[in-house]
Amino acid sequence: MRRSSTVLAWAGLTVLAVWGNFFAQAQTETRPTQLVLIMPFENLSRAAKVEWVGESFPEVLGNRLNNRSLLPVSRADRQSALDRLGIPAAAKPSRATVYEAAQLLDADYVLMGGYRLDGDTLAIRAQVLDVSKLRLGSELTESGPLENLISLETALSWDVLDSVGLKPQVSKEQYLAQFPPTHVDALENYIRGVLAGSFAEKLRYFKEASRLEPTRTMPMLQLGKTYYDAKDYESATLWLTKVPANDPHGNEAQFYLGLSALYDGQMKQAATAFSSLASRLPLTEVYNNLGVAAARLGDHRARTYFEKTVQTDPNDPDYHFNLAVELYREGQPQAAIKELKQVLDLSQEMEAKSFLDALTAGTTPARMPMERIKRNYDESSFRQLAMEIENATEARLQKTDPAGRAAFRVERGRELFDQGLVGEAEKQFREAVILDPASAAAHAGLARVLESNQDAAGARNEAKASLKLGASAEAYLVLARLDLAQNNSTAAQQNVQQALALDPANAAAVALQHDIAAGLIGKPQTPQP
Repeated sequence: MRRSSTVLAWAGLTVLAVWGNFFAQAQTETRPTQLVLIMPFENLSRAAKVEWVGESFPEVLGNRLNNRSLLPVSRADRQSALDRLGIPAAAKPSRATVYEAAQLLDADYVLMGGYRLDGDTLAIRAQVLDVSKLRLGSELTESGPLENLISLETALSWDVLDSVGLKPQVSKEQYLAQFPPTHVDALENYIRGVLAGSFAEKLRYFKEASRLEPTRTMPMLQLGKTYYDAKDYESATLWLTKVPANDPHGNEAQFYLGLSALYDGQMKQAATAFSSLASRLPLTEVYNNLGVAAARLGDHRARTYFEKTVQTDPNDPDYHFNLAVELYREGQPQAAIKELKQVLDLSQEMEAKSFLDALTAGTTPARMPMERIKRNYDESSFRQLAMEIENATEARLQKTDPAGRAAFRVERGRELFDQGLVGEAEKQFREAVILDPASAAAHAGLARVLESNQDAAGARNEAKASLKLGASAEAYLVLARLDLAQNNSTAAQQNVQQALALDPANAAAVALQHDIAAGLIGKPQTPQP
């Protein structure tokens, strides 16, 4: 559960391809990202009106503790582990059961505790269990008015980080100030919505939470997912589009937005959602669904997307099946037969067998099979593995000077950009600029990213900053494309000539010069994943 096969397969082809030897060399030099299982806290006062508070601890602390070195187990994974152990959702598991769940999840720590309401004062106590050492840490306590619940939980998160050796580099007061206040009634309604069993109750609680805190995105996401589960895709889309793409929950919202559009028959909207998400979160499920949308739009890139999923996770029969459907549609029945045989090697299923029998006999299938959509969303495992590799890389790079670390990030940023992972590339270029503000290559790379994001002003500023530090064809070409987008062919031609003077064989510069001569003036295009 900690490292799904999908994530490991993706890592083998993408992350490790980029970071390769650094991970192998540095994995023994740094502690990898560790998992913490946060259990709902026990209501020790037995006051029914605050029963919901117990579930708020995994929610709030999970948000606060999520960093490069510590990754909280998701609620879905926690429930899945308890289900596998035969523990009902409403039951209070024993410590022995919690320990079993932690082992099942491969968690390094377990955070558990209780709270007591005395009048209006809430007293919280907690302990951290080190799973590998089977050792409970010292008791952590916080207390204050119930209306300050979120602040108390935030303070507790500081205590937890301190207890596991990850104390923040700011004071506790400064740490608390980083988190804006949240209306406790909004949190209560949100948690009650999470715990609610019926569709109507979930809607009522999540909508009230959103009304009380209109800028909070979690209620929006949950409302979108609730409507999606009820197959009300129009309403799901309405709420999911409210979550900004750059929000911490933006990736999940985009995934369900894409699913809602797929099931609602809005293929262009689905393709847009999954294409945008693929640039930031290259999960095989995302590429699969992007391929489904592309196939139903008649887009020839569908085959490329399905081939990518098969290469990344060859043990999933659905990916082979989708590629078979697309190959048959393109008039390649023999190639489709090969993929269908792969499906049957992995899973004996009637649909694939019937399809294979028809193609082997040279007949047209009675019904053209539909591509299979992936509904599972597992960002946490992806992030965990990515952070572990990032940590290992950082440890290795600490032996080099800032300029060396910046140069590595520039190279990694270029590789990620070329793979269509624009969001990840931007992160690398920005960190390179911080490490070495005098790096012309870092500014040029960031200019390309901003250009692809259609931030013309930002791209131009970064390209100019790069050229002040050192001439490069890359920066001149960014300016040339921006000039073309503004119908300024004279300036574009001058910048292309500067690029060719530096690099006469630059294919992009030669092509751009040809476009200018032919009068092909247009806006820069966002790279396709």
